[in-house]
Amino acid sequence: MALQLLILALSVSTSFAQSQGSTHEGCIHLPIVHSTNQQAFGKRAVQFSLANRSDVAYYAKRRPNPPFGRARKEKVELGTPPQPQFVQLDTGSFELWVNPTCSTAGSFGDAGFCSSVGNFDTAKSSTFQSIGTTKSLRYGIGSANITYVKDDIALPGSSSILKAVQFGVATATEDEFSGILGIGYGLGLTTRYRNFVDELAAQNVTRVKAFTLALGGKDEQEGVIVFGGVDTSKFAGRLARLPIIPAAQSPDGVPRYWVAMQSMTLTPPSLRRKTYSNSTMPVFLDSGSTLTLLPTALVAAVAADFGATTQDSSGFYSVDCALTKVNGTLDFAFEGVTVRVPYKEIIRQSGNQCVLGIMPNPDFVLLGDTFLRSAYVIFDLDNHAVWMTQYTNCGSSPAAVNDSKAFPSLIGTCNLQKAAVNDAASSSSVSTGTPTTVSTGGAAGGAASPSRSSTVSAAGTVTPRRQASIFALAIVVAVGVVS
Repeated sequence: MALQLLILALSVSTSFAQSQGSTHEGCIHLPIVHSTNQQAFGKRAVQFSLANRSDVAYYAKRRPNPPFGRARKEKVELGTPPQPQFVQLDTGSFELWVNPTCSTAGSFGDAGFCSSVGNFDTAKSSTFQSIGTTKSLRYGIGSANITYVKDDIALPGSSSILKAVQFGVATATEDEFSGILGIGYGLGLTTRYRNFVDELAAQNVTRVKAFTLALGGKDEQEGVIVFGGVDTSKFAGRLARLPIIPAAQSPDGVPRYWVAMQSMTLTPPSLRRKTYSNSTMPVFLDSGSTLTLLPTALVAAVAADFGATTQDSSGFYSVDCALTKVNGTLDFAFEGVTVRVPYKEIIRQSGNQCVLGIMPNPDFVLLGDTFLRSAYVIFDLDNHAVWMTQYTNCGSSPAAVNDSKAFPSLIGTCNLQKAAVNDAASSSSVSTGTPTTVSTGGAAGGAASPSRSSTVSAAGTVTPRRQASIFALAIVVAVGVVS
C-alpha cells in the first residue's frame, strides 16, 4: 500500500437495516461520505490543502438522532461496552489496528484529524484479551508498532457481534492519522490469524467471503461498501470477471488484488482517442491510496496531454482547473470492461490549485481512489477474482449474496440508455454553437461530447427496492490543442 489516504468504515444505523428488511440480512452495508461534504462535516472540517494526506477522505454518513433530529457520526465499535473508533478502510493491507500517535501524524491538518478518530481504552472493556505478541507494520507512507489483542466488534446494521476478533493496538506510530482496517487477503496468505473479512465469513455474518466497493463520485460526495453482498443500483448491465494474479506471478510476490490492465486511452471531447504505449501491465486495486501510481514514462505522457510537462516540489503535475469542466475521460481497459474516468475525477483540486491524480513510481503500480471512484468492484476472495464495471448511481439496494456463483448473473439496474440519449442530445445542441475556449496546451481538450453506449436489462439475481434517475453530464468546453 502506498500514499495511503483515509476511507473510514463506520457503523450504519439499526433503523436503516430494519427499513431494508431481509435485503440486509447476510451482508453489512456501510454508507460513506466524502470528507469534502460540508453539509455532513462543516466548512471548517473540510478545509484541507493538497499537502494533507487526509484531504480526500471518506466517512460514514451522519444520521438523524431520534427524537430530536440532531446529527451524529457513527463509528466501528470495539469492546464491551462498545467504544467507537474511526479506522481507514484499506484494500491494500491486511490487518486491523487502532490508536494512532497523533503527535507524529505529519501535517497540521492530518494531526488535527487524528485527534478526532477516537482512542480504544483496553481497561474499559470487559471482553478484552491480551495476546502479548507484537509486530511492526510498514506502509508506503507511515508505520505502526502494535500489540495484538482480542475483543468483540459490534457490527453496523446488525444485532450480531463478532466475538474475540484479533487486532492490533498501536504503541507508537509514525505518519498515521487514523487506525487502519485492512481488508486484503488474510489467514494462510498474509496473516496467521483470521482478519476482519475472514471473521465475517467464519462467524456466519456473511454467506460469501466477498465485498463490493463503490466510492462514489466527487459530486455525489458519498459511496458505499457492502460486505457479503452487492448494490445493483450502483452499476448497469453485467460485471466482467478479472482473475486475481497469484502472488507468485505478481510484481511484488505478495497476495494482493492484482489484476491485468490491457491499456490506457485518453478520450478527449473530440473523440480523437490516444492509446498510450507500454500501458499493458499488472495493477493492484488500493482503496488506501488517494493517488494512482504508474510508471514514470507513462505518467509523463499522460501529464503532457493535460498540458503539464514538469513536476512541482511535491512531485505533482499541476494542471489547469478548467479541465475539470471538460467532458473527456481517461480510460482503463481490462478483459471485458473499460472503466472511463472523467477528467474531473482524475484531477485533484483544492481551491484554485489543481494537480493530476496520477504520480510516477518506478517501483510500484497501483490504481487508487482517482480510479476507483469511477469503478464498481466486487472483491471475490472465495474464487480469487475481481468483478468490475463502470460505476453509476441510480439509488440504493444493498442485498446479500448467498453464493459466489451468483456473480456472473448479476445485472445492474441502472439504465445508461437515458444517459446516452442525454449526452447525444447535448452533443448535437452544442455543435452549432460557440464552445467556451480555455488554453491548456495539452491534447486532453476537445469540442465534442462523447455518448455512452452501455445498455442494460431488468434486474437479475438481486431486485432493488427503489431506483432513481441517472445523472448525465453535458458540459462541453473546447480546450487547447485537439489531438
